[in-house]
Amino acid sequence: MPSDLTLRPARESDAEDLVQLINIAGEGLPLFIWEMMREEGEEVWDTGRRRARRAQGSFSYTNATLGMVDGNVVALMMGYPLPDVPTPIDYAGMPPLFVPLQELENLVPASWYVNVMATYAPHRNRGFGLRLLEEAERIARTGHCPMLSIITSDSNPALRLYQRFGFEEVTRRAIEKGGWEYHGSEWVLLSKSL
Repeated sequence: MPSDLTLRPARESDAEDLVQLINIAGEGLPLFIWEMMREEGEEVWDTGRRRARRAQGSFSYTNATLGMVDGNVVALMMGYPLPDVPTPIDYAGMPPLFVPLQELENLVPASWYVNVMATYAPHRNRGFGLRLLEEAERIARTGHCPMLSIITSDSNPALRLYQRFGFEEVTRRAIEKGGWEYHGSEWVLLSKSL
């Protein structure tokens, strides 16, 4: 375990680091989504911060654990338990971009879902991602979840880290880009039994 990394729950005041790290993890997809969700007169990053400050919902500071070095945020893990019963998909109403992601989530009900993993570039390759995955597993075990799950893209270098940590591939779905410029082609669902 990295000796200089400490973990703490995120706070509402951490919204700026949350949106930066979430966008890093999502390789620009969050910014693309926030652009579609902007309220009148709102800047796109403000949309992300507004959503991060919510106390409810999956994209909330309440689901985030921050990695800290010398009092500064360097990494983020955001996760939560998925429902026991898969979410029905409204194929006519749900934006096509989200359909494959929801299909994959529905394959791992009751798992503890790692939605976001990111480290600021100057702090990478120091074991912080592994430490955050260990924390995700600890939280999942405490909550009696039978497995961890994560969705990443086929082009994400972190895929190797997840596999070394014991995640196994479940299945894949094609990425529906809908105008999002991205080099990956498939979403990869991974799980790890606990």
